[in-house]
Amino acid sequence: MTIRTAKRTESATKGICLSDGRVLSLAKPLVMGILNITPDSFSDGGRFNSIDRALEQALLMVSEGADLIDVGGESSRPGADPVPLEVELERVIPLVESIRAKSDIPISIDTYKAEVAGAALKAGADIINDISAMRFDPGMVTLVQATVVPVILMHMLGKPKDMQQNPVYTDCVGEIAEFFRERIEFCQSSGIEPDRLIIDPGIGFGKRLHDNLAILSGIDQLARTGLPILIGASRKSFIGQLTPGGGNASERLGGSIAAATVAILGGADIIRVHDVRETVEAISLINALKETK
Repeated sequence: MTIRTAKRTESATKGICLSDGRVLSLAKPLVMGILNITPDSFSDGGRFNSIDRALEQALLMVSEGADLIDVGGESSRPGADPVPLEVELERVIPLVESIRAKSDIPISIDTYKAEVAGAALKAGADIINDISAMRFDPGMVTLVQATVVPVILMHMLGKPKDMQQNPVYTDCVGEIAEFFRERIEFCQSSGIEPDRLIIDPGIGFGKRLHDNLAILSGIDQLARTGLPILIGASRKSFIGQLTPGGGNASERLGGSIAAATVAILGGADIIRVHDVRETVEAISLINALKETK
């Protein structure tokens, strides 16, 4: 497989600029470690539902080579119910504060609620990761307008509660690309420049098996936006559909690494994963291959 180099806007080529002046270089793929402080996330729900255990996991991922940590307090698995604002705040804000007290690793806050995002930024978060692409909470646009933080925009049909109820596409990747063109235009019209945007095609969010596979094989089409691309395929159910005995999310490591590898070779810039050490190892091999060219 050819290792592609996607064309980027000038600002995206430099990297992702954080509000404190740091720049996350995109010279190599970045590894985003997943940290869900929830009782019901599809893979690690309940494992890190105390601050001490979640902080320990965050520091472990830092030691394993994570480039940034994604903190979430509401499960977005298929069929999940929304979490009350107060509960989400109680889960994530102390954790963001605890991580920031121990490490300067960039932190993204996985939320579509403006109030949660704003509180997390004050607590030390650096990036907003919004699965709704700023569609669910109008306050998110106002918050982003008032900051200089990067924002991850994700594609999803419906909401987590109903997104897997018969999702249908005529051209999955083409429709996702059109969605992002609309979101980019919306952001620009709202005073939010593209150099602050990262796009995520939302593998597993309102997608069928063949849709997820189409995304992985069509990342180069999304790269035409010129924006950094995040791929989150780690341990997701489509991997289990392809492998005997893959019903348990924790047993999908091989497929997760394969998906990450395909994504990187296709031009992805950020890989969102549960298994940091193994993904970092895979990326090291890919980078070594690039250097032999």
